[in-house]
Amino acid sequence: MAAHGSAPRIATASKVDSEVIIGAGEFTYRVHHHWPQLPDKYSWQTTHNVAVDKAGNLYVIHEGLEKQSDHPAIFVFDEQGQFVRAFGQQFQGGGHGIEVHEEGGEEFLYIAAYQQVKCLAKLTLTGEVVWQQFAPMASDKYAAGEAEHPQRAWGRDHFLPTNFAFLPDGGFLLADGYGSYFIHRYDAAGQWQSCFGGPGKGQGTFDTPHGIWIDARGAEPIIIVADRAHHTLQRLSLSGDYIDTIDGFGLPANVDICGDLMLVPELVARVTILDKDNQVVARLGEDVARISADRRRQIRETPADWQAGKFVHPHDACFAADGSIYVAEWVKTGRITKLEKV
Repeated sequence: MAAHGSAPRIATASKVDSEVIIGAGEFTYRVHHHWPQLPDKYSWQTTHNVAVDKAGNLYVIHEGLEKQSDHPAIFVFDEQGQFVRAFGQQFQGGGHGIEVHEEGGEEFLYIAAYQQVKCLAKLTLTGEVVWQQFAPMASDKYAAGEAEHPQRAWGRDHFLPTNFAFLPDGGFLLADGYGSYFIHRYDAAGQWQSCFGGPGKGQGTFDTPHGIWIDARGAEPIIIVADRAHHTLQRLSLSGDYIDTIDGFGLPANVDICGDLMLVPELVARVTILDKDNQVVARLGEDVARISADRRRQIRETPADWQAGKFVHPHDACFAADGSIYVAEWVKTGRITKLEKV
């Protein structure tokens, strides 16, 4: 069964007092491209994901360059966009997913890394490692040696994790979005339990299950999977049983939920907001036609071709406490945009 989103209410950008404003009504935002600034000793290297802690600090992970092994992959900024700290050199060349999760009154970072790193990790907010582990070989989904000797190799028998979702029982799910296409279930201690999904044509199987989230807006919590190459969101029970599909996206990369609203960054040049009934209420920064025509992805590498108020490749997005939105884009020089709620 497919649940189709309704037509969005907004599709334009305007300039007010030399600032770019996008959206309309309650979904109106002031656009701040390149919002946080790094110290000169660091450089942006393909931004991937973003997360916010209770204090309002923004955590940004980028893939990074493997050859720059002493360069941090994770940066932290305060609510004004001022640099706070950097860490995570061990993820350089493979930084991908990042989430903040509160446990027993303390917040932790969960990191998913792909490419040659191929790990998942739990850190304190200042970067100390609580645990770090590699491919769950007990799942029987991976090539021999994948956990002991991670290398830059792709395929369905390789471990290339992308994003996390946190379960009501204290455990978590990990999407192997670039590798096996399975969703792995871990307990609260980080021990592997089981998996579901795998490659397929939909309805409980996936083609690049890149993002994942727990949707607690209904009577019972369910799993949302951003099934990127199918251009859909799949909804599943907490046990992994297929429920239905929401279509109408362009390479959806991840999901965030705040209150009744669900936020979906789409690699094909826009960020979508859906209401509690999963109907589209806003599409922000849309530049789908121009970016879709760029078959060689040249715009991704040429900031001079980026347009104010428009997105190139949103890879992740999350809500701030005040309803503003942070967007990380998969572009060579990196870009973090703040959509300040007006």
